[in-house]
Order: sequence, then C-alpha cells, then structure tokens
Amino acid sequence: MKINVNENFKTFKDNYLFVECANKIAAYQKDNPKAKIIKLSIGDVTRPLPSVVIDALKKAVEEQAQAETFRGYAPESGYDFTRVAVANYYARRGTNVDSSEVFISDGAKSDCGNVLDLLGHNQIYVPDPVYPAYVDANIMQGNHVFYIPGTLENEFAPMPTSDIECGSVIYICSPNNPTGSVYNREQLTEWVNFANEHGCLIIFDSAYEAFVTGENPRSIYEIEGARTCALEICSLSKTAGFTGTRCGWMIVPKELEANGLNFNKAWSRRQATRFNGVPYIIQRAAQAALSEEGMKVCMENIEYYKANAAKMSEFLTRKGIKFTGGINSPYIWMQTKDNTPSWDFFDYLLNEAQIAGTPGVGFGAQGEGFFRITSFGKAEDYDEAIARLERIL
Repeated sequence: MKINVNENFKTFKDNYLFVECANKIAAYQKDNPKAKIIKLSIGDVTRPLPSVVIDALKKAVEEQAQAETFRGYAPESGYDFTRVAVANYYARRGTNVDSSEVFISDGAKSDCGNVLDLLGHNQIYVPDPVYPAYVDANIMQGNHVFYIPGTLENEFAPMPTSDIECGSVIYICSPNNPTGSVYNREQLTEWVNFANEHGCLIIFDSAYEAFVTGENPRSIYEIEGARTCALEICSLSKTAGFTGTRCGWMIVPKELEANGLNFNKAWSRRQATRFNGVPYIIQRAAQAALSEEGMKVCMENIEYYKANAAKMSEFLTRKGIKFTGGINSPYIWMQTKDNTPSWDFFDYLLNEAQIAGTPGVGFGAQGEGFFRITSFGKAEDYDEAIARLERIL
C-alpha cells in the first residue's frame, strides 16, 4: 500500500515489557515442562470477585433477558447510578467530587492514553522508573517524553525540579507502579503548587489507592488547588478484582481549563464521538463493588494481598536487601543481588528458583539493578517463593 502511516510506531521495540517477560517464561516452561514456576511478574489479581458483585452481575444479566428492563447503548459518560456510586465512594473518604465530573471507562490504562486526545503536542514528564503505557501512549502521539529520576535516595518519589518546563504535562502514579512508593501529603501539595504556578497539567493515576494506609492521600483532590491543575484516573481492577471485568473512571473537574478549552465539556464531547460506553451489566457490578457492603468485602481481598507483600518485605528486610513498596502498594521494588543487571537477575531467578518477576530496567533507565515483585498471587506461593529465595539470595 502507499498510504501514510504513523511513523511513531516504528520507534517501538517489538514487544511490550510484559509480553517479553511472558515469552521468556513460556520458553523456559517449554524446555522444563515439569517445573513449577511461581509467577510474581504481572500485576493480575487472583482472588475471585466478591459475592455482592457476582449477585449484581447475575441480576443485570436477567434484566437483559426481559424486554421491560433490557438496556442497549450505555451513556458514553456512564450511567448516572455508576457516576453517583463513584462520587459517593470519594465522599465517604472526605473528598468532594460531583458525579457530573466522573466519566466511566473500561479501565485506567485506556484513559491514560485516550486523555491525550484533549491535548496538543506538549512536553511530557514521567517519573523514572515508570509504567510503560504512559511513555508508549505519548510516543504514539509524537510527543517528547522526559524523565524525572527516581532513586533509592529519594525513595523513588521524585519531586519537581527547575528542569520541568512551564506548560508541561506530568504523569504521577501514587502508589507508584512499579516502585511501590507513595507520595505523602506534603509532597503531593508541592506537586500541585508547582503545577498551578507553572501552568502544568498533572495526570494522576490512583489505580492502587485502596492499598494506601494512614494519612497518605488516596486522591489528588485531597490537596487544595488540585482541581485547577489535575485529572485523576482510577479503576476497580485491583480494588475489586476487575482486571478481567474492566471498569474504571476519570475525574475531570469543571474548573479545569487551558487556552479556552474546558476539559469537562471537551471530554464529554470526545466520549460521545469515540466511545459507546461500558456495558450495563459491568456498571451494575461496579456500583455493587463501590457500595459500602461491596467495598468491605473488596478490602478483605486487599488485606490478603497486603499480607503477601508483608511476608516478602519481612524476608527482604531480614536479608538486608534494599527495597521500596510492600506497605502502601501491592508492589515490591527490590535491589538485585550484587547489583546484577535486571534482565540477568530475571534469568537467574527463573533458572535457579523457578520464580518470575519483572526486570526493573523495563520500566526505565533508573530501574537498572532493580526488580519488581507483585503480591497478587496465592498466599502459599509466597511461602514457597520465600523458601526458594532463601537458598539463592
């Protein structure tokens, strides 16, 4: 063909990070068919959906079988009952969000890239290490991506610097994927003040907010001034086990504007053109998960994963291995043995202990010499993984 193509796609590696890991694991399993590989690599949940969510799904399916209750196209921005459920979820935590500022989607990953439809070409700043989807989505758009270094010294929670240009877009994930670090209230306030003073937009990913404990913010809108400089993206993937069920949201404050464009109105218009909405049965499931009863059960699953992280954290602490995460996050970000390169450490664990994690360098240059472990597996797998690691670390 002779059509023009998006030349930006030619700059990508052939495989997305997690696909590359999966291919290596599959190759090892093929060569070692009897090996029991403990997969602590991809952040996929293992606990089943809460019964209150299943009941809502079943009821919604039955409604779809009756002419009187059948639903076709969903509203592009979400059914009112789902938008209200999200707003109430924030309200129970003391954060005011109007339901008209809530836009229901199929997950945070989609929103992180789709939101770029509202923006022109801007300088993009991301922490390093970083969730690869932020970077890839911007490269697809032809944007220039710059990195804010995260290190052990700043606990992988980098702060604003004079290098960040005015009028830039800044991605912040807290708790962070992959490092497990979380911004405290003072740190997040500094980011919000910086964004307002320098005309920047913060895209705040709070996908792991349910893991946050204590006084640390779970939403950027807990910070004064955030409504004029920040969009917030969240989902039920980890909170309620919706990785395969798919439902999330983006908060777009009504006062958020840039160069005469009101983001709330513009995003509503964008969704009307490019999105047919999240299915009715999924939104009923989300409504149930976000209820007080549903969230109580969801938090029991969160505590299960946090117990896994606590086991691994205790082991690494006992071994004197430096790491972040494991408290306010389902991720543990550990230093590799003897500062071994990340991919070499991946091979070492796979070959010597049949344990699969994710090489830190896959998340950015600052991730070299680090390794990500998730806590989303079964409790017995963490006991076995620790026993195996005891022999080789």
